[in-house]
Amino acid sequence: GAKNAAVAILPAALLVNGTCRIENVPDISDVRLLLEILSDMGANIRRLSRNAVEIDCRHARNATAPIELVRRIRASYYLIGVQLGRFGHAHVAMPGGCNFGVRPIDQHIKGFEQLGAKVTIHHGKIDARAEELTGNHIYLDCPSVGATINIMMAACMAPGKTIIENPAKEPHIVDVASFLNSMGANIKGAGTDAIRIRGVEKLHGSEYSIIPDQIEAGTYMLAVAATRGDVYIKNVIPKHLEAITAKLTEIGAEVEEFDDCVRVKADKRLSYANVKTMPYPGFPTDMQPQMTTLLALSEGTSIVTETIFETRLKYVSELRRMGANIAVEGNAAFITGVEGFT
Repeated sequence: GAKNAAVAILPAALLVNGTCRIENVPDISDVRLLLEILSDMGANIRRLSRNAVEIDCRHARNATAPIELVRRIRASYYLIGVQLGRFGHAHVAMPGGCNFGVRPIDQHIKGFEQLGAKVTIHHGKIDARAEELTGNHIYLDCPSVGATINIMMAACMAPGKTIIENPAKEPHIVDVASFLNSMGANIKGAGTDAIRIRGVEKLHGSEYSIIPDQIEAGTYMLAVAATRGDVYIKNVIPKHLEAITAKLTEIGAEVEEFDDCVRVKADKRLSYANVKTMPYPGFPTDMQPQMTTLLALSEGTSIVTETIFETRLKYVSELRRMGANIAVEGNAAFITGVEGFT
């Protein structure tokens, strides 16, 4: 299941005074941390299997999530949107997570303020409160995934109509919107240039299955190409993998698409390409290290440009130790392919 969808869908269950059953949940540390945080806030969590969970939020309370847990996970900022949406008040420590550069949450705050919340930050904690949220027209300066989801969750039950312009369009945005709609929200246009939300009075429990993880699938695809294999990767959504498929085809790998499966085949050393990370549907920043590694083993000279996170080429020094020929200048990696690593 998609990590980036799961870390938003689990907190979203807090919006409901009832029970949600969520399937295809990835069994990863971020998910376990979030379930711990929800449990701390009074939710009753039942693990149905390794990848299915039932969350009963009837007795959830508007508690401050434990700072030591919040600090360990970037997605803890979704608690602000859901607590605002359900209780009208959120008090959350500044989020932690992976360290690859500046990742401000100014777009989130701007969105909450336009919905009528008053947001203050003091002593490393974010405090957001609103007598009542109301729908509004919100324009995002950049298509931030986190801000798009957070505003969407806060606006679900805000009276009136909310329009988010220039939202992020990633598959997990669409998935979170589908989950909220399964609980009775009225959200249209997720995955397009404008998301329209008509506030509803209340949400109800639901059953939902999270989409497959495009980064997980893409990582297997590039691993097959790098090791000259022939592999079927099942339970994927080929549409979400198009940017990766296009690059693989360009450098000479064979990719066959089926309904919920892709086959990747490479029987020779592949060639070079220029890659630039972009918001979806462009090439994903989360696939950039895998692509750089593959191109370092391919023939010719490639350039990989990172436009999303400014320090996301730190790993290159480790590849160099294994024999890769890569020069980094600013946010670009200039790669001359080598026969193999040691």
